[in-house]
Amino acid sequence: MGYPGSTPSWQTIFNQPVRRKVFLSHSHIHERENAAFLRDFGDVFIAKQLGIFGNEDFINSTDTNYVMQCVRSRYVQDSTVTIVLIGSCVHSRRYIDLEIKASLRQGADSLPNGLLGITLPSTNGNAVLPERFEQNWKQWNSNCYAHFQPYPASKEQLRIWIEGAYARRRTHSHLISNSRDMWGYNRECRIHGVTH
Repeated sequence: MGYPGSTPSWQTIFNQPVRRKVFLSHSHIHERENAAFLRDFGDVFIAKQLGIFGNEDFINSTDTNYVMQCVRSRYVQDSTVTIVLIGSCVHSRRYIDLEIKASLRQGADSLPNGLLGITLPSTNGNAVLPERFEQNWKQWNSNCYAHFQPYPASKEQLRIWIEGAYARRRTHSHLISNSRDMWGYNRECRIHGVTH
């Protein structure tokens, strides 16, 4: 049994579940929780993320188009799903906006990444969605490209969510909204009492 509208690709091959290449979009603000997510669920997917190798993959440029091109070619292009780990002020980070924009980019010969937002436990349900993510999501995950979920209760639950995002690349890409300009700077955090 698979995600509605999907092929049963998450079923086991040689008794091993399929592991998708997933780009993790996250902020260093929540480094402990990001690391815990990887520790708890890293065997469900193959992680691709900026900063995974420390500073050696840092893109030192103020040219947002160049940075997006680098993020797209080095990380996003080699993945099929983007998971945005949503913490208290992630909505205000320019790199998150840039990574979501790069993930949603479609080409004549390429599909966009599936888009899945997951709240980190520290938010206690009080997270503001990044604007570009919110433009691609509707309440109850109904008839939209992006899906927004709480922290997963199990590896199997996360695997099903990833497969759903993977399937929507083909079935829901016509719903993508990605024309808004990229941010040139971080914005103010809109969670009361939190500053970063």
